[in-house]
Amino acid sequence: MGAEQPSGGEERGKGAEAARRQGGAAGEKGKAGRGDGDGDGDPHKCCGCRFPLLVALAQLLLAITITVLAFIMMTLSSSLPTRDTPYWVGIIMCVAALLGLYIFCVTYEVDEQTVRHFIVKLVYFLLCTLGLILSISAVAFAGNHLNQMASFSCHMEPDHCACVQDPEDEIARAFLYRHVSDCEVVTATVKLFLLLQVVLNLVLALVCLLGCYLMWKHRYQVFFSGLHFHPFKSPTQKPQKV
Repeated sequence: MGAEQPSGGEERGKGAEAARRQGGAAGEKGKAGRGDGDGDGDPHKCCGCRFPLLVALAQLLLAITITVLAFIMMTLSSSLPTRDTPYWVGIIMCVAALLGLYIFCVTYEVDEQTVRHFIVKLVYFLLCTLGLILSISAVAFAGNHLNQMASFSCHMEPDHCACVQDPEDEIARAFLYRHVSDCEVVTATVKLFLLLQVVLNLVLALVCLLGCYLMWKHRYQVFFSGLHFHPFKSPTQKPQKV
């Protein structure tokens, strides 16, 4: 007896079942791919982490360090001017960093859904801009004082340390540092703190610039190139996006 041949209905049923299995596998792969794409396309994530959040954390760390160093400098000598002890930069940037942490951890939205979102992001952008300007100013003030101290000649008086840039010049300006134990505090310790302020404020200025760029990029990442004249195209054509 010959072997029984499968009927056409059974063959069609097996083909449909195989097609369903292949379709299910493809669907799962597509979902996985979409999930990976969503993670990679998250506008406030970079390399698997919240990059803007790292910017706010860096601002907070730098601001606290600058403020602490400024108050330590004020304890070394009461004669140091306010411009050389930039606690005013640190305090303002602490406020900006806390606002940035609030934005990136709690209410982050690339496109503002409410007026509150817009105002909070605008205030953070303005604070970053102000911090950039103040940090550059602090770098200029501390750098100028540091440059003057490079040629100081100091001697100790009963209640202060007197320093001049040119000892042979009788009318040269004298820099008085009060409430110091000896001139070594001025020529070594204060000089080191001024150098640290220059470096920290320069880094903070770069971080503030990066914060401003991120706020601008996330809000205005699409530009219109404008209207172009094409004689062979309809004048009602929409402007191209770049």
